[in-house]
Amino acid sequence: MSDLSGRHRGHSYYEANARGRITHLLDAGSFREILGPTERLTSPHLELLGLPCAFDDGIVVGHGRIDGRQVLIASQEGGFMGGAVGEVHGAKLTGLLELAVQERPAAVLLLLESGGVRLHEANAGLIAISEIIRALLAARAAGIPVIGLIGGVYGCFGGMGIVARCCDSLIINEEGRLGLSGPDVIETTMGVEEFDAADRALVWRTVGGKHRLLLGEVQRLVEDDIAAFRSAALETLEQPIQDLSLEALEAEHQALSARLTDYGSCQDATEIWSQLGLHDPLQLPLLDIQSFLKATCKIGREGA
Repeated sequence: MSDLSGRHRGHSYYEANARGRITHLLDAGSFREILGPTERLTSPHLELLGLPCAFDDGIVVGHGRIDGRQVLIASQEGGFMGGAVGEVHGAKLTGLLELAVQERPAAVLLLLESGGVRLHEANAGLIAISEIIRALLAARAAGIPVIGLIGGVYGCFGGMGIVARCCDSLIINEEGRLGLSGPDVIETTMGVEEFDAADRALVWRTVGGKHRLLLGEVQRLVEDDIAAFRSAALETLEQPIQDLSLEALEAEHQALSARLTDYGSCQDATEIWSQLGLHDPLQLPLLDIQSFLKATCKIGREGA
């Protein structure tokens, strides 16, 4: 299969930049960027504040193919302001999702790496998040699957954490992190006694890929290899589109309410894992991906 060829295998998703992920995820030579480097769509807000700008404002969008299937793709650049969303950044992503309704690709792939909204563009960034969510749900309502991939250095937090959970399906590696408030924000707001952002083990078992899989908030946990993300994306394309009905939404709300009842008093993720029936939960973070999936395969994913 093409996704197992040497061109795709052996490239760390975690260490790659936005354009590198696109290059190794899609079929060779198939990517065509929308609003590329010559357009230089930089943020007017950052320039006024005398802050560094990027020619693409930290996000790459365009057309491509994955195993011959036409897709639209967006990839956030964590190396620029932690992938944070501003006015131009958000408009590019919104425009891509709106284009999907017109062009009807096989899917929209969102390669998410963001700490949330830029503080320098607070109101514009918040409006951008709402526009992204509206466009994403419109694409899904039109029958176009939106698949999120998470696994970069900066994780996926803030407004983009909300966007991620609006996707049909999420693929994550162990290094990926997903949440609303990031660890540093929680520590700054609530104090280190509440959450120690320097405790890497605590951070990863709380917002990391393994825990998010067990809670049913992501659908696939893969190795930190772009080939593994590609294979998982292709498998996801074979699955039915998620139900967007009112009944499905109400069922999810009930599942979330039950989760709060069952686990609201837990002080650590390991307590949740114990309640899920997993033996020796302290060893789970130490397992490689295949061993972890084998050890947890009989556990029903919460909310899945």
